[in-house]
Amino acid sequence: MTQTSSPPLELDTQRLEEFVGRFATDLGAVLHCATVLIGDRVGLYRAMADCHWLTAEELAERTGTHLRYVREWLAAQAASGYADYDPSSGRFRLTPEQAFALTSEENPLFAPGGLQVAASTIADVAVIAEAFRRGRGVAWGEHHPDLVEGTLRFFRPNYIGNLTQHWIPALDGVEAKLRRGASVADIGCGCGASTIIMARAYPASRFVGFDSHEGSIVKARQAAADAGVAERCRFDVATAKDYADGRYDLVTVFDALHDMGDPAGVAAHVRKTLAPEGTWMIVEPFAEDRLENNLNPVGRIFYSASTTICLPVSRSQEVDAGLGAQAGEATLRDVVGAGGFTQFRRVAATPFNLVFEARP
Repeated sequence: MTQTSSPPLELDTQRLEEFVGRFATDLGAVLHCATVLIGDRVGLYRAMADCHWLTAEELAERTGTHLRYVREWLAAQAASGYADYDPSSGRFRLTPEQAFALTSEENPLFAPGGLQVAASTIADVAVIAEAFRRGRGVAWGEHHPDLVEGTLRFFRPNYIGNLTQHWIPALDGVEAKLRRGASVADIGCGCGASTIIMARAYPASRFVGFDSHEGSIVKARQAAADAGVAERCRFDVATAKDYADGRYDLVTVFDALHDMGDPAGVAAHVRKTLAPEGTWMIVEPFAEDRLENNLNPVGRIFYSASTTICLPVSRSQEVDAGLGAQAGEATLRDVVGAGGFTQFRRVAATPFNLVFEARP
């Protein structure tokens, strides 16, 4: 058989140079990710949290690490804009803004958590590539272990900054119920960050978190004990379609509905387990309804994460709806309606999340 070659492509030099520049930026970001996680794990950022200028020698002494590694690491931070460098003195520092984002998991923004998720997807490349070839799903527990911890550390700061300050108050009459004493189920709770934040804010209420991943539930139980809320906040292994019916005043699902294989079936089960005047709060990644409106930095994050995490997890379950992390409000409205809910409205939004209220 004679093979015919395609005519040579005519390249636009300017567009090629723009792409190479974008690639160089991306390559630097991916390689820098490892230095951020090392700095977080070894305590280098925390040792710089006072924002004072210091030398590589001083940082190595503070952290008990090797000077030559620390010197190279500091150069990488300065080149990436994660630290300041003073050429006249050869010293480095974190700015207050850098320290805020890099040193404390209790802040509403904590950058290393998201990068830990990103690193887990690179570790999973072979697994996900095989899923592409076979069309199979990849369950949560089949992913790299860093995904569980990274997801906790990525989402928890956002919940600290928004959950009880903005999102719950935006729901119709829910906060008053929680202050008086209500029953709450947190579905797909993971390691329990959202459940525990609510339990600490509303001591008159009782909370139960459900997740199908046993390892996450073990971590959640320990976290509840450490936070001193274990008597009012328990955690059980269960799926979103078979968790125990408790006639809950509030059911919550944080950044997890799109991961579920049968989200309409989940919606139907949530409706069945709600009290007559109960509320379902759904928090999902921010997305517009049309692809072209999500071609931006936030959409880039979520489409990439969805390709390697969310879609494979959904495909590992029954029905395999595969909503993806950029489902959008219209699709979510259809899912909730299919579960028997008649009221659905957006109550809040951040650059990374949409928050909805659903009622029977």
